[in-house]
Amino acid sequence: MKVLNYMELKIPSKAQNEAFARVAVAAFVAQLDPTLDEITEIKTAVSEAVTNSIIHAYEDKIGEIIIKGKIYENYIVEIEVIDFGKGIEDVELARQPLFTTKPDQERSGMGFTVMETFMDKLEVTSEVGRGTCVRMFKAIKKRKSEGVEIEQGFPGGIDK
Repeated sequence: MKVLNYMELKIPSKAQNEAFARVAVAAFVAQLDPTLDEITEIKTAVSEAVTNSIIHAYEDKIGEIIIKGKIYENYIVEIEVIDFGKGIEDVELARQPLFTTKPDQERSGMGFTVMETFMDKLEVTSEVGRGTCVRMFKAIKKRKSEGVEIEQGFPGGIDK
């Protein structure tokens, strides 16, 4: 699938950068004229991924978070949130609803569930001691008011 546009953002894992990250991604995706629901869902998913990096990957230290965005033909958006923190021992377990490694901090353990719910496709790769990459995809619906309907979905997958 052809990449039409891309962006990359590098931020320190400070809590105040979570809002900046989601707004920056929303501004990037805005070029596709998404609905308010679509942009809210993307912002929420990015917020969860960045918060996971801040809270779980780096815990009490400041590390680096890289956020990459790509827009593919057919209105497909890819967002990657990458950290170089402690990594996740068991990704499948971490993706289970209500699983948390920080129950003492009143974490709900719903981060990955929220990302999966609001995005069309979610991939998580992680290596202990090296970091985690959360890769999310969303198909933005082409507005009928523009007179053109674009078939949505991920035919044949998405290649980088």
